Amino acid sequence: MHANRRSLEVWCGAMFVSLAVMGCGGRRGAGPTGSGGAVSAPVPGAGEAPRAEVPAVREGGSPLEPPPRAGLAVATFAGGCFWCMESPFERLPGVGEVVSGYTGGPEVGPTYEEVSSGDTGHAEAVRVVYDPSVITYERLLEVFWRNVDPTTVDQSFVDHGHQYRTAIFVHTPAQRAAALASQRALEAANRFGAPIVTAIEDAGPFYRAEAYHQDFYRTTPVRYQSYRRGSGRDAYIERIWGPGAAAH
Repeated sequence: MHANRRSLEVWCGAMFVSLAVMGCGGRRGAGPTGSGGAVSAPVPGAGEAPRAEVPAVREGGSPLEPPPRAGLAVATFAGGCFWCMESPFERLPGVGEVVSGYTGGPEVGPTYEEVSSGDTGHAEAVRVVYDPSVITYERLLEVFWRNVDPTTVDQSFVDHGHQYRTAIFVHTPAQRAAALASQRALEAANRFGAPIVTAIEDAGPFYRAEAYHQDFYRTTPVRYQSYRRGSGRDAYIERIWGPGAAAH
């Protein structure tokens, strides 16, 4: 009996480690509990704007994000697994909301299952709503570059596929100019030791991901931290930018 119990514990532990490392690329249709169900989105914290309720584009599809209210601006970034791209932006003064979602493809209202299969043109991305009187777009670009590996094509750390590419989706000519200038500065400094392949593209429709993906680092911290450690993201960030540079 004891031997059987020990075998079961070893097997369960191995399965947990395997699932943690699979992370974004291995969550095909599963919710944070592994059951495939979604959990409620967290209540916005102090100073965060409540998230607007918007209708779904089609049954089973993700809702289309509405434009921000007057006085605010939007920045959109793809940096691989969107779980890991929320927290670096949410902690910045002047950022009111960060939404995980899908953009960059022609499909209308894609689901997570469709995007993660690699059969659509969308990327996992984050939509950052910010107050330009408090924080600049250039500052958001700095945070983006410090949290990605911009030297790999159709890959972000442990996750492979076009849906995990890095990209900056620009909303205005001024954003495009700033993105290009920041990219050129990093290339001139040879910061990453390899050519930068991150695309700079015009922003298109952005579709909110399913509720259980929103603020995943807060709602499911154990699984998030296990995935993040196993993905290699933090090790890369600290190698490029120095000890303590990784944002969790």
